[in-house]
Amino acid sequence: MIFTIFKKELKDTLRDRRTIIAMIVVPILVFPLIIGLSTTVTKHFDEQQKEEVLKIALISDKTDNQFSQTLASIPDTLGPKELIFREDTLGLRKDINNDSIQLAFFIPTSFDDEQAENKQSTVLIFHKGVNVGNKARVQTYLSEIKNTFLTQRFERLNLDTQLIEPIAEQYIDFSSEKEVIGKLAGGVLPYLFIIFGFIGCMYPAIDLFTGEKERKTLETLLTTPVPRWKILIGKMLVIVLSGIAAASFSLLGLFLGLRVFNLVDNPAIMTVIDGILTPTFILSLFVLLLPLTIFFAGIMIPATIYAKSFKEAQSVLTPVNFVVILPTFIGFLPNIELDYTTAVIPIVNIVLATKEIVAGTIDPILMIISFMTMVAVAALSVLFSYKRFGKESNIIS
Repeated sequence: MIFTIFKKELKDTLRDRRTIIAMIVVPILVFPLIIGLSTTVTKHFDEQQKEEVLKIALISDKTDNQFSQTLASIPDTLGPKELIFREDTLGLRKDINNDSIQLAFFIPTSFDDEQAENKQSTVLIFHKGVNVGNKARVQTYLSEIKNTFLTQRFERLNLDTQLIEPIAEQYIDFSSEKEVIGKLAGGVLPYLFIIFGFIGCMYPAIDLFTGEKERKTLETLLTTPVPRWKILIGKMLVIVLSGIAAASFSLLGLFLGLRVFNLVDNPAIMTVIDGILTPTFILSLFVLLLPLTIFFAGIMIPATIYAKSFKEAQSVLTPVNFVVILPTFIGFLPNIELDYTTAVIPIVNIVLATKEIVAGTIDPILMIISFMTMVAVAALSVLFSYKRFGKESNIIS
């Protein structure tokens, strides 16, 4: 009987256009769109930054000072530039605000003499702080200029550059590329999977309970000689299946974006990603997603069974969405790892466990603790749903 109810509700759910969009279309399209858009925008701005000619004003009473000559000699491979010599700062603010000049250096008259005497010179830099790319460009220029003058100064003094570098650091990173990328991407993946899992559960839950109340079909179903718990389980299975399907299609969208559409052209990253998207990873992910989606269904059913309209049900579930998604931001926070404390915190344990799975550093014991915690929470939510459904169904019937 449970399977009969499940089959009937699944057929009705698949006829709903909003459910199909939320469960299949959006998850498949989101990852390729996100990856494609971010890659395209990043490439566009990188190319634009490389090709943009930076207009730099040099304010000095003489144009042949060493600073200007050194700046002019920097190759355009670090970014094309146009040097404009000025004798004062009159109208400089207006020119920078109008973007006719992006940067300006005020070079003191005593610059050459101070350098010849191995003294420190102060160069004023005028810029617009909102233009972050321009500031990064000028820092690159200044680094080249400083290195040039430092080399000249050491040659004049006949000194070894190691005098100012008593320690030569050499970093040896024991983390693999998979671990590094896994830790970075691991915070994003569970966030997206949880969102799609929640949305995938939400629309079927509203339709199977609030929708049936609006259509007056729930009363008819309750009059049949079928135990209430079988009706509840049959409907809940459809909701859980929809949530898992939405998460699955989001994973498919990720694969399409990376492999089929070739949106990432870095071979090293693709090699690591191929190592992540393994059957073991997918199986482990679904092991964690199953109790999570059951938990989602368990907290949605009591809300949707009490709602009198589709709009009211959406209004009730929207705050729940924020409460559920809030713990997923834990995955973005540094230095928070899966341990014996975080493994027993619902949703947070799923986020951190997924992060460890992606990085390939998951502890099997912590994995089991996280899974059993979510199973317990899911069971409590199902029990709560059963009590609320039984109470409300008595009122309806």
